[in-house]
Amino acid sequence: MTAETAFVSRYDLRVAQVQDLLKQDTGLTDPACHTLAVRLLHLLDEAPETLRR
Repeated sequence: MTAETAFVSRYDLRVAQVQDLLKQDTGLTDPACHTLAVRLLHLLDEAPETLRR
C-alpha cells in the first residue's frame, strides 16, 4: 500500500501564509487575497537586498 504525497513548494507555502494573513486583516475574498499575496511576494522577491533590510 502506497500513500500519495502532494508536493507543495516553499513558494506556495509563502503565498498561503500571506493569503491567510490578508484574509484575516481585510474583507477581501479568497481569490483577491491570493492575487494580492502573489503580487506582494513578487515585489519583495524582486526588491534589492539593501531595500529589504
